[in-house]
Amino acid sequence: MSAGNGVEEFLDWLVLERGRAPSTREAYRRDLSGYCEVLVARGRSAETADEEDVLAHLRQLQSRGMAPASIRRTMTAVRTFHQFLVVDGLRDDDPCSHVEIPRVPASVPGALSEAEVDAILDAVNGSDRVSRRDRAMLEVLYGTGMRISELVGMSLSDVDMAESLVRVLGKGQRERILPVGRCAQEALAAWLVHAGRGEMEPERWASQHDQEAVWINQRGRRLSRQGAWSVVKKRAQQAALGAKVTPHVFRHSCATHMLDHGADIRAVQELLGHASISTTQVYTMVSKEKLWEVYRAAHPRATLSR
Repeated sequence: MSAGNGVEEFLDWLVLERGRAPSTREAYRRDLSGYCEVLVARGRSAETADEEDVLAHLRQLQSRGMAPASIRRTMTAVRTFHQFLVVDGLRDDDPCSHVEIPRVPASVPGALSEAEVDAILDAVNGSDRVSRRDRAMLEVLYGTGMRISELVGMSLSDVDMAESLVRVLGKGQRERILPVGRCAQEALAAWLVHAGRGEMEPERWASQHDQEAVWINQRGRRLSRQGAWSVVKKRAQQAALGAKVTPHVFRHSCATHMLDHGADIRAVQELLGHASISTTQVYTMVSKEKLWEVYRAAHPRATLSR
């Protein structure tokens, strides 16, 4: 990356000032690398780039057949970078200020039906330590709508069984306190005993990070994101739903079912940790589709031809 100064400073700023995760920093690095290559090819730098240089990069992304969401993510990185350069005094103007970033068509998140969620949870019916863990994980995922990264990041000190609450750290290290419903609380209690988590505890912990984890694997290590993902897929396959289920589908399903049952959209926004309510509003599209489905099936004049 050699299109000028400021890139490394910007990446450091993302982590230190904006609280972005190291993985986000690397994603921005990849996105900006392509932009800097375009600038170098045009004999420009980040400090001298103009609007036409930014548009040239956008056209190149589009010519590669990149998905609209990927283009928007990449161009957002470029725009944020140039805003940083202005704030940091490395530029007086922002060449992205009049460049319109392509919009991504709103998509309706996939969600399971309530019966499908029940089928997956009912498929985990053993009392062994693995079944206790897997059942608790799925109940917590569906019951709270938390992200898979938030789930595996949970420590024992984050769980308040007396108050039926859990604490999670979301994007940008933003803390949320989430209620834990009866089903999730019962499953969690069945896991956090000797017959559950206790039987997976090693004689000697590899690290304090592992010892504090709510979710551990059979080697006594904190369960990884990939490990949790595998649990979800395995249990979904047992219910013959493996093809349509990912951890994020449980999050979608939680939001959709709450809205179906009359939850206030701002309460759902707070539960999911969305920075903008516009993100949560996508789920209302799912609920409207459900409403029409029920209406067409139940109302005698819904589809009556005249």
